This record gives sequence, C-alpha cells and structure tokens, in this order.
Amino acid sequence: MNKKIYVKVAVALPMNTEYHYSVPTEMISDVEIGKRVWVMFRNKKVIGFIVAIDKNADVEKVNDIVSIIDGKPMLSKELLDLAREISKQYMCSFGEALAAFVPTPLKKGKTSVKARGQKPEARGQNSEEKPKVLTAEQSEALKNINASIESNENKVFLLYGITSSGKTEVYLQAIEKVLQKGRSAIILVPEISLTPQTVRRFTRRFCDEVAVMHSRLAGSKKYEQYDRIRSGQARVIVGARSAIFSPIKNLGLIVIDEEHETTYKQDDVPRYHARDVAIMRAEYNNCPVIIGTATPSLESYYLSKINKYKRLELLERIDKRALPEVKIIDMRQEIAIQKRLVMFSRSLVNALEKAIANKNQAMIFLNRRGFATYINCRKCGHVIKCDKCDAVMIYHFAKKKLICHYCGKEVFPPRECPACKSGYVKYFGVGTERVEAELSRLLPGAKIARMDKDSTTKKGSHENILKDFKEHRTDILVGTQMIAKGLDFPNVTMVGIVNADVTLNLPDFRAGERTFDLITQVAGRAGRGKDPGTVIVQTYVPEHYVLKCASKHDYKGFYEQEIVSRKEHNLPPYVHLGRIIVRSKDERTVEKVMLQLYDYIKEKIDKDNMLGPAPCPITRIGGYFRWNILVKEKTRSIMVEKLREALDGFRVPNTCFLAIDIDTMGM
Repeated sequence: MNKKIYVKVAVALPMNTEYHYSVPTEMISDVEIGKRVWVMFRNKKVIGFIVAIDKNADVEKVNDIVSIIDGKPMLSKELLDLAREISKQYMCSFGEALAAFVPTPLKKGKTSVKARGQKPEARGQNSEEKPKVLTAEQSEALKNINASIESNENKVFLLYGITSSGKTEVYLQAIEKVLQKGRSAIILVPEISLTPQTVRRFTRRFCDEVAVMHSRLAGSKKYEQYDRIRSGQARVIVGARSAIFSPIKNLGLIVIDEEHETTYKQDDVPRYHARDVAIMRAEYNNCPVIIGTATPSLESYYLSKINKYKRLELLERIDKRALPEVKIIDMRQEIAIQKRLVMFSRSLVNALEKAIANKNQAMIFLNRRGFATYINCRKCGHVIKCDKCDAVMIYHFAKKKLICHYCGKEVFPPRECPACKSGYVKYFGVGTERVEAELSRLLPGAKIARMDKDSTTKKGSHENILKDFKEHRTDILVGTQMIAKGLDFPNVTMVGIVNADVTLNLPDFRAGERTFDLITQVAGRAGRGKDPGTVIVQTYVPEHYVLKCASKHDYKGFYEQEIVSRKEHNLPPYVHLGRIIVRSKDERTVEKVMLQLYDYIKEKIDKDNMLGPAPCPITRIGGYFRWNILVKEKTRSIMVEKLREALDGFRVPNTCFLAIDIDTMGM
C-alpha cells in the first residue's frame, strides 16, 4: 500500500511561503520537482510549481493537488535555485520569481503551442561567415576570456570598447570556443529592434545552433524556440532580458551587449536586473560573463576599477577608422542669428544635404515621440495634461490625437482652451513625428523613414524599416533611442542629434550618464564604413561637461567628473538604492499610509540612509497617486535584510498597493 506523500507548491502570488498539498495515489508516480500543477488556492484554481516532495505536511488539513500539468519537469534544479536567489535579492515571492521562467505561451497551463500556417524554418544551412582576423587588442581580450572558458572559471569581464572596435567579433570567437567544449551560450541585447541584426550576425556564423527569444515573437514561434533550447538543439540563445531564463543546458558563457542600457531592468515583479541575474547564473555554471559596451554603467566601470570585474579595452576602431568628428552647435546663437526658434541649425541642414548629395545616408536622433510635445494656451498659460496622470499630453499628427505616454489615453485636441475658453491654443515642442515632417519639407528629394514606438507597432516593422535602410531605400532614418545603439550601417556618414538637452534636464541623478551614453552611442553609428563620419549635436548648454566629454568620445574623462558627484552625495556605485512605492487612487490615503510607513521603519533603518517620504516626480499615473521612499545601503544583501525586517508586519489598506524596487533605475 502506497504511503501518503506531499508536495510543497509555490504559487505566483505575493506570499513569502510555499504550501503543502497531498498527492492522490494515482498521481504519485508522476510527481517530480520542477513540474507545474493545478491547485486550489483560496477557492481559485491556480498554477503552482512543485519545489519539494515531503513525507509529512506542516499542517493537518491539506488539499489534494488537482492535476499535474507537465510530462517532464519544466524547471531544472539550477533554475529553481536561481529563482530562489532572485526572490531573495529582489524581494518577491518564490512563486513570482518562478513565473518569470515560464514563456508567455505556456503561462495559462499549456504544455505546447501549435503553429498556425507558419512555414517551418529552413534548417541545415552551412556557415556563411568565417572568423575574422583579430586586431592585437581583440586578440588580447579573447585570450583572457578563452582562458576562463577553458578552465571553467567564473569571472566577469567588462569589455570596454569604443563604437565599431569589434566587440561582436570577440563575442563570436569566444562562443566558438564554448561550442567546441560542448557547452552553450546566452547573448542578451537591450532592444528588440537590435535583435534582427544581431541574430543575422550569429546565424551566419552558427546556423542551426541559434535560437531567438524576445517578447515580439508570436506565441507558436516563441514556443518552438523554447522547445529547441530545452531539447538541446539550440546552443546559442540571442534575446532580450528574459532570455536569461532560457532552459539552456551546459551553459558556458553569457554575453550582455550594451550593458549600460536601462532596458535590462524589469519594471514589474520580479524587478530583476538581467546583468546581475546573468552574473548569478554564471556562478551556478562556473562560466564567465562578458559585459560589453562603449559606455559602461558607472557601477560596472567602478567595479572594474576596484578589480571586482576584469576590464578589457578596445580603444581603436576596426581598420583604424577614425572616430566621427563631433560638432557642438549652440542653439542660442542660432536663435540670435535667425531671429526665431529653429528646429535645425544651418550646420545640420548643410551636413544632411552634403550626405545625400554624396549618395550617403544619415540618422537623426531625438528621444521624444510625437509631433508636438505639448499644447499651451497663449492667453492663460494652461497646458493640456492627462486627467489620469500628472503628465503633459503629446500631439500625434498621424492619429490627429493627444496621447498620454504613461497610460496611453487618447483624446482629440481642443479647439479652445479648457480653462479660459479662448481660441489661443498653440502647439509647442518637437517630437520625432514633427522632425520627419520638417525634414520632408526641407529636403523634398530625400527618402525619409521614422523608427520609434509609434512606427513599430506592427509585427515585422522593426525588420522592415532596418532592411529598407540597409538596402538604401531610405536616405535618412529619424528615431528615438531605438536607433542609438548596436546598429551597423557602413553608408551612414552623418548623425544629427536634434536636442541633446531632452535627457540632460530630467529630475534624475543619472541624467548626465544617460545623456552621455545616448550621444556617444548614436554618434558611433557614423563613419563605420570607408567614408569618415560627422556628428552634429544641437544644445542650449554647450558648456556642460557631459556634452564636452561626449564630443571628444572621452568616457574616462566623463567618469572622473561624474563619480565625484556620486561620491559626494553617496549615490551608486557607492551604495545600492532601494525604492519603496505606495500607490492609491485617493491622494490623501497614499500620503497618510506613506507617513505611517516611514514612522514604522525609521526605528530599524538609519534615517540618514533614507530619502523621503515624498511624492514621486510624476505623482499620478493611470489614476494612481504615488509616493516613495529611497533607501541606501552598502550592499544589496544588507538592504534586503533590513527592508524585510523593517517592513515585517506592516499592512497597507486594501485601497493601496505597496511595491519594492531593489537597485531601482527609476526616480
């Protein structure tokens, strides 16, 4: 007679415990750790994960599991351990962390997804691209990485290489070494828009070994890729941040390209940073991590300075090509000369005309979507804002509507001022849509395309826009940060940055760093072919050290100035930042709860290590008022320990929501 057995199940809810369920006799032979099960939880049928098998339960009354979903475990011991660590480091439940490992098509209890009318991918093609001859700098970097691969050594390499210095070739040849050893690799890229070009580079070298994972894939396609990874058919995985959770076997190397990008930080539970999860995962697998970029995050560069990371440098472009010349244009002088506000300086227009006349291409960057960035009444000064968010609504010409970029609400623009009823309503500010329209007027013969969130909503739009640009069916590509990094088009000789001050004036201590990154990265798109590149940067503060350093491609000079301010104000990389956010639809409730929370935790967390409580910079989003407290600690583990202890027992009302963001990137 079979003895009763129990399973411990983690559910994807904010509960810091797992629950025992009994296993019906007929299911005992199918029970395995790592499988998903249907269970009843608070009178609802939910998906849980088996995380332990026990002979006894910790309570007397135990429900049976309803059914077992998977034929074989979905999660290996390694992934279970990694999820446990993520739950500890980022203050979420074990079940919430485990849910991140399940691909979207399988979220609702499915075990497979059938393709609908999709042609199967061609398989079995031969490698189209052979390894390139490396420069001395590349060879030295690869030698260091290969030594770690050979000895199964867990080491973090910061591959600091200026734009077009050949970082990708170092990745490719390191992966080749990994595959020769019978192991696998994960390559993370920050933007889905970069995936097609990156995938082409890797499939030309590794063919059938490559799988792709990102959120834009159709459900059946994503499942197909997931199944190829799980079965071991694919050993090189390229994808956005969630690809770090791929069920890859024999992991031998992780690459994080453009590691400075904030898109590696997840906004929702679990609020992980893919770079740090990659480092955790590499520790489990005794393998190296390469974090590559031309503009390292201050945290990563600092860790390389104190020898936590091994820094490898590529300071010359391939074929000794010159870095593009960067010209800073003072828009105050342009206004003085032209006696009016202008979108484009004469230098920018002349450079565009020259590039097109020479049959070259150009990229124009502005990190603002839409046509006009706000609508203002000239009589009373009223600015049209979203009624659900403390945010100005942006006018989009294509839709003829005002759109809130936070909650997505759309309304038709008013003909008269809602406040004073006057007809003096005017459109101000510049977004990518207006830049595209103005360029079409100034350069009627040029073929212009736009790449931003609005122009890439359709499936395949990223690929189509970039393909047209690559094949020179487009002369000028206008875009937001989507075009700022990772793209390699040899015919681009001119890059224009319409307003470098957009990110510089944000209420965030990282504003200078993000501005330097964007300018340096977008400037790096120019001059990657045989012709030299030119970059025009328009600004109203040309004397700012961020812009001066960016114009000289001087990351180290920027770092030395920026790090002084960080140390003086005790900010990252000298501390880790945690953020406690409370939101509610009632403004007085959220303020009251946050003040109570502060009183509750101030005895356990040093007041000198807290900033706030205060309203968030954008206080209301989607109808919810938001307040926050920032907490500083020397290490992430100390911060998490203190926050867990400090918040233990504190309960927010049902009308409020509390969130904790460890190593927050938001302000």
